[in-house]
Amino acid sequence: MAWRGYFVKWTKTECINSVSTVSRGSRFTLHPQQRCGFRKEARKPETWKRDRGIPEETGPPPSEAADAVVSRKAVPPKTGPPPPGAAPRRTGKLFKPFMFTIGFTGCSFGAAAILQYESLKSRVKTARDEAEQEKSEKASQDMTYWHNWWNQLTDFQKQVILLMSFVDDFWSSLTEGQQMATGIIAVNAVVLCCWRIPSMQRSMVKYFTANPASKTRCLPMLLSTFSHYSIIHMAANMYVLWTFSSSIVSLLGKEQFLAVYLSAGVISTMVSYVCKTSTGRLHPSLGASGAIMTVLAAVCTKMPEAKLGIILLPMVSFTAGNALKAIVAMDAAGLIMGWRLFDHAAHLGGALFGVWYVAYGHKLMWRKREPLVKAWHSMRSQVPGGRGRPGGSGSDGGRPGPV
Repeated sequence: MAWRGYFVKWTKTECINSVSTVSRGSRFTLHPQQRCGFRKEARKPETWKRDRGIPEETGPPPSEAADAVVSRKAVPPKTGPPPPGAAPRRTGKLFKPFMFTIGFTGCSFGAAAILQYESLKSRVKTARDEAEQEKSEKASQDMTYWHNWWNQLTDFQKQVILLMSFVDDFWSSLTEGQQMATGIIAVNAVVLCCWRIPSMQRSMVKYFTANPASKTRCLPMLLSTFSHYSIIHMAANMYVLWTFSSSIVSLLGKEQFLAVYLSAGVISTMVSYVCKTSTGRLHPSLGASGAIMTVLAAVCTKMPEAKLGIILLPMVSFTAGNALKAIVAMDAAGLIMGWRLFDHAAHLGGALFGVWYVAYGHKLMWRKREPLVKAWHSMRSQVPGGRGRPGGSGSDGGRPGPV
């Protein structure tokens, strides 16, 4: 009979456990005070509190407590549409970057127009000063003076002068586009070295990587254009920039090229922000690819029949127009299919901005800078101590400046 008693006890235990499991899984308890078929014993009053005069804690009756537990457990989770303010919260983060893009682009072209005015004015003044200096000095000077001066220098001073002369000759041999590209390459090289400093890693990630999920979103749109973590990435971008720098500067000029390059970096990053926010892929990006795509697209749009080649395959050549179409198609496919090797949205944004600027933007933005240049010229002429006369006539005969 021992096995029979053990069997009966085992079946009762399994039945009680199954009832308890069902009651817990259904999230609805009919008798919360009576689980597993047993009622809890009523709580005995504490006699020591009553003896010391401490009032006893009273609670709701068992039936009310049971109803409260049932109602608390029976409330289903809230399911329904999100509140009205939750949906645009993510897109609302793009308002400041959008306004920064518009403001920075306008300021870049305005500063470029003023810089071009000052540059031309400085060139005219330098030419006049050189002409006056040549008239005042003698046509020829005694070479003995310069020979004696050179002999008085130390060997170190002679080496420094020779080095400076070599650098000046090398700089003069470069085109204006190559000079601009050299400055951009130098800035990128400095930022690349900063990435190798451990103490600057936190600041580099915060300010030199563009991420719409970051708290700092506006300033990295510009700084990330000069930021490369990989030497190969930087070398590839700077090689393309060096290749097309002479062509783009000959088309736009130094000042306009600088404004287009900086604006392209910010605009391409803004396009990347929009695509990342819409798809939910909030990962950081960096590099000058967006701005360089603008340079490449502008040159290919302006000179579509120009022949291009690949550095490793010199026997292969193709037109600039076909190269631009192939690059845009590849980036469009990468954006649609979700490739993460490159920031394809930034590439597309830069390429479209380059095409638009050559076709329409140059007429809408750069050719309408005359009012700004005239206002700057009038302000410069009215500065105390200036050589301009009242009424807007400056050192250049009262002309409003180059337009």
